[in-house]
Amino acid sequence: MTTAYQRHLARLHRFEDWVLTVLVVFMVVLAGAQILLRNVFDSGFAWAEPMLRALVLWSAMLGAVIATREDQHIGLDFIARFVSGAALRVARFVALAFAAALCALMAWHSWGLVELDREGGTAGVLGLPAWVLELILPLGFGLMALRFLIRSLLPPKSHDPLPEGEA
Repeated sequence: MTTAYQRHLARLHRFEDWVLTVLVVFMVVLAGAQILLRNVFDSGFAWAEPMLRALVLWSAMLGAVIATREDQHIGLDFIARFVSGAALRVARFVALAFAAALCALMAWHSWGLVELDREGGTAGVLGLPAWVLELILPLGFGLMALRFLIRSLLPPKSHDPLPEGEA
């Protein structure tokens, strides 16, 4: 069962990486085409600017989700300089659980934004309603909350700050 779980998790990670890569490449190509069209032909796509804003939002959220997965998010490890042993494990749990709670709160409130725009019929871009473009917010924050919560309950990874002599 563990290997099946690990296979599914690896597929999810590859999917996240693939989606982020496609979004960033599309964003670069679209921005480059828009610049070229504006400067050379005095034209451009009317939908490009709002689409680029949506792509920046999606790529930023997916990047944050991946950073959380890889433990490459912004962190404060100065506590490890002052405490060790059980106190460090407690501090690590508190910090990760707090990050999980903040992300869960952000997911909750961003879901409220999605609901407001869905009910209000706010227009997005290319015929997509705004709420569809905003779905990445509750999804991303929810996934980050889950990952922080799981990490808070698991033993530290080898690169997590631990005092000398503990592993």
